[in-house]
Amino acid sequence: MLFQGKTALITGGTAGIGRAIALSFAKKGASVAIFGTNEERAKDVVREMESLKIDSLQRFSYFIVDVSQSKDVELAAKQLLNDWGKLDVLVNNAGITRDSLLVRMTEEDWDIVVDVNLKSVYNTCRMFARSMMKERAGKIINITSVVGLMGNAGQVNYSASKAGMIGFTKSLAKELAGRNICVNCVAPGYIQTQMTQGLSDQVKESIICMNAFIIWGAMFGSWMLFANSSCLCISNCLWSRISFLRRVMLVCIVSNMSCPFSFMYSSATR
Repeated sequence: MLFQGKTALITGGTAGIGRAIALSFAKKGASVAIFGTNEERAKDVVREMESLKIDSLQRFSYFIVDVSQSKDVELAAKQLLNDWGKLDVLVNNAGITRDSLLVRMTEEDWDIVVDVNLKSVYNTCRMFARSMMKERAGKIINITSVVGLMGNAGQVNYSASKAGMIGFTKSLAKELAGRNICVNCVAPGYIQTQMTQGLSDQVKESIICMNAFIIWGAMFGSWMLFANSSCLCISNCLWSRISFLRRVMLVCIVSNMSCPFSFMYSSATR
């Protein structure tokens, strides 16, 4: 039971990648909470996690939260910390798309994508970093995207929000390293989920052609990143002790473009 006694929160945990991550943590013994906006889907995920329980002490819960709203996140975070006492793992997965060429993109489409995808990361990290600092332990995983590095026509809002997550992650990792808190981001290529169903074939193909696998920083211990056509699961890296080793970059380009592998950034703790 890799995560026995650990607590994890996944935003956007009611569908797609977030749901898969939540179920993966549940299978490995963690208590899991999810943030989402669809109560029926949230209940279904909680029921599914309950069926996967391997420890009687595991707890599962959901919160209906608009993660782009700081007050909503603050209230939910306080309730979660009051109920559980601490949070060990935060996975920022919530995200949306509103694709359009820039000349046709409305201000509303720009704002909502940046708020949900990027401001939400500020909201959750700001709330939970303090409790992690008190514990002098914690893991933060931000789910970004390959288009945050490469860009993609018709997705300036989405690309900007995901690029912002990468910069946010690098900076926060440096702020929290001294408190033994590891901050990482994972940038998937094209993953077939509810959110990506509406993408055009041209957009899908351009994302698949960007696929690669990159590690920034350095890690000791084991990790696994599994990506396929339906889900992305992270496991095994989260509780390995990481040695303080900076400014190391490894790059491995995946030549099989039909397989949507991902990017992973790792920031070492002291």
